[in-house]
Amino acid sequence: MRKHILPGFGISLGYTVFGLSLIVLFPIAALFHRSLVPPQEAVEAGQSALQFFWATITEPEVVDSFRVSLQSSALAALVNGAVGFVIAWVLSRYDFPGRRLFDSLVDLPFALPTAVAGLALTQLYSANGWIGSLLAPYGIRVAFTQTGITLALIFIGLPFVVRTVQPVIQSLHADVEEAAACLGANRWQTFRRVILPALVPAWITGITLAFGRAVGEYGSIVFIAANIPFKTEIAPILIIHKLEQYNYAGAAAIGATMVLFSVVILATVTLLQRWHARHTSGHGGDES
Repeated sequence: MRKHILPGFGISLGYTVFGLSLIVLFPIAALFHRSLVPPQEAVEAGQSALQFFWATITEPEVVDSFRVSLQSSALAALVNGAVGFVIAWVLSRYDFPGRRLFDSLVDLPFALPTAVAGLALTQLYSANGWIGSLLAPYGIRVAFTQTGITLALIFIGLPFVVRTVQPVIQSLHADVEEAAACLGANRWQTFRRVILPALVPAWITGITLAFGRAVGEYGSIVFIAANIPFKTEIAPILIIHKLEQYNYAGAAAIGATMVLFSVVILATVTLLQRWHARHTSGHGGDES
């Protein structure tokens, strides 16, 4: 009889469900419950819980904050997908002086407080900053614009792509690429038909993690965004504003909507990964 290191299935499952419930499910359930408890003035106005929820998340300022958050996060995730892939490839496949230093610098956004990162980026890209002063004569503004928000999200999301793709690149054996070359494949064909299929699931996962991290980011954006409604106000900052106004139900409604966005995006990516796995296995079976 095979022995497992962990206890039996029932005990392990119980600990798993309890841990997930305590850390993830209960807080999310409390958030949704609070979003469906309208304030007294809304009740006096005859609004139901769902009517108050819908009225809150469809306010023009809230809708625009969703737009800024999702647009900036999606663009930052796409940039990180391209840049992070190249960085992971270079760090995994090439040996050069300072490689270990560059490899350790990738993790800097993990260790650096996000507020410090936002402050540093603001100092660099403001009109009087080292880089911003060079761009200002050409009419290019980065700080206090949506471009600055995207730049901050790129900074905090880059390690997710690199650290997700890098181990997969390191696990690829060179003899597979050599076999493809011996069969007459050029470099592009080898990359597209041999290397890329193995990297796509990890690549998509890294991009998704970067996107999810960016959607809820606050610290690195609060300085560089200027927080101007209908221009550079993101949803997390608007949640803080609602809390400062003691509108807890409104803040919870915005937060619950962001959770729904994240769930939909994660579910979509999971379906895409499963489709890719089936397509790759079926294609490989046909070729064999």
